[in-house]
Amino acid sequence: MIKKIDASQLKVGMYIHDLSCDWMSHPFVRSRFKLSTDDEIEKIITAGIHDVYIDTDRGLDVSDAPTQKEVESTLQQEMIEIATRSEPVVIKVGINEELKRAKQIKDQATSLVRNVMQDARLGKAIQLEQVEPMVTNITESILRNAGALIGLMHIKNKDDYTFLHSVSVCTLMVAFCRSTGMDAEQTRQAGLGGLLHDTGKALVPDHVLNKPGRLTDQEFEIIKRHPKDGFDILSKTPGVGNIPLDITLHHHERVDGSGYPDKLAKDNISTLAKMAAIVDVYDAITADRCYHKGMTATDALRKLYEWSKHHFEPQLVQAFMRCVGIYPVGTLVLLASGRLGVVTEQNEGDLVSPKVKVFFSSKSNTYIPPQEVDLSKVMGKGGADKIVSHENPGKWGIDPSRFLSA
Repeated sequence: MIKKIDASQLKVGMYIHDLSCDWMSHPFVRSRFKLSTDDEIEKIITAGIHDVYIDTDRGLDVSDAPTQKEVESTLQQEMIEIATRSEPVVIKVGINEELKRAKQIKDQATSLVRNVMQDARLGKAIQLEQVEPMVTNITESILRNAGALIGLMHIKNKDDYTFLHSVSVCTLMVAFCRSTGMDAEQTRQAGLGGLLHDTGKALVPDHVLNKPGRLTDQEFEIIKRHPKDGFDILSKTPGVGNIPLDITLHHHERVDGSGYPDKLAKDNISTLAKMAAIVDVYDAITADRCYHKGMTATDALRKLYEWSKHHFEPQLVQAFMRCVGIYPVGTLVLLASGRLGVVTEQNEGDLVSPKVKVFFSSKSNTYIPPQEVDLSKVMGKGGADKIVSHENPGKWGIDPSRFLSA
C-alpha cells in the first residue's frame, strides 16, 4: 500500500515510492529505493523535501498515515472547489480557427529558441529584435483563444524538448499573467523571460543535458549552474529588462528556501519568478522524456497544489489552476455516459464543466462519430453529462490531439 508521511517520520527500512517533488529538485539518482542509512534520510530533508510516499508492502509502515488514494481524493475535491471560483474565460475565436495559426507560431518559436541557444553556445549576442516579435505573436494567440496554443504545447518531440519547453513556459507565462490582470508590458516582459529562461542550458554539455537517465550528484551540480549562466548571457544583451533577467536567474527558487541558485525564500522571490517556477515545473512534469514519463495535465496540477504547501506560493498555484482549468484543453476525459472525449474549450466560470469533443465509447470499445458536448448545459441543450475522471491517453492508445480540430 502507498502512504504519505512527513519526512520527519522516515526510518531506515522504509521504501521510498515517491519523493513528492518535481524530478529536477531532488538529488537522488533513483526516485524509488529502500532507505538503508540515516545519511539518506538526512539527504532527503536537506534537499527541502517535506513529505514522501512510502510503499508499505516493500518496507516499514506508519499505521496511521493516509493512503495515496485518500490524499489524492482530498486534493481533487479541493481543486474542484477552487475551480468553481474562476473568472470568466475570454475567447474571441473558435479553437479550429486558432489552431492553424497556433501550430505555425509553435514551429516558428521552437526554431527561434534553437537558434538563440546555438548563438549563446557560440558566444554570440542574443538578437532581442528577433525574439520580441515572437512573444507578441504568442500573446496575440493567447488573447484570441488561449486553449489552442496551450493545448498544442502538450505535444513535444523528445529530441527538441529543451526548445519546446522554453516556448511552453513563454506561452503559459503570458496566459498566467493575463489571467491575473497584469498589464500588457509586464506580460510581454514575463513572456520574454519565459522564452529565454533556459538560455544558460546552452553551456551545459550535451552528454549531461540529454542524458538518457537520472543525473549523478556531479551532473546535477552542472545543471544547477544554468540560471546564473543564463543571467550572465542575458546581462550582456542590450535592451533586456529586469523581468527577463529575474525570471532567468530565479525560476528554480522555492518559497521554503530550498531552491537555487541563491536559496531565496518567501518575499525575497519576486511574484513573476514565483509564477515562472510554477509554470516551469508544470511543463516539465507533463512532458515525456526518455527517463521520465510525463503526467497528465490534471495530475500535474494536483501535484503542484500538493507541493504548494512548501515549495510554491499557494495563492499563485490556485490562480494558475484557474488559468488553465482543472481539465486543460487537450485533456482526455471519461464521461459518466462511458464516452471518451478531449477537452476543447473552457466554460466561463465553470472549469469543471468544459466543452468536450467525444469520439470513443468505452462501453463498446469503438470509435463513434465525433460530437461536441458542452458539459455546462442541460439535457436537450447539448449537455447532460459530466466528467468522471481524466484519463492517460497511453492507457487507451489514443492521441487526443487528433480530435482537437477534427
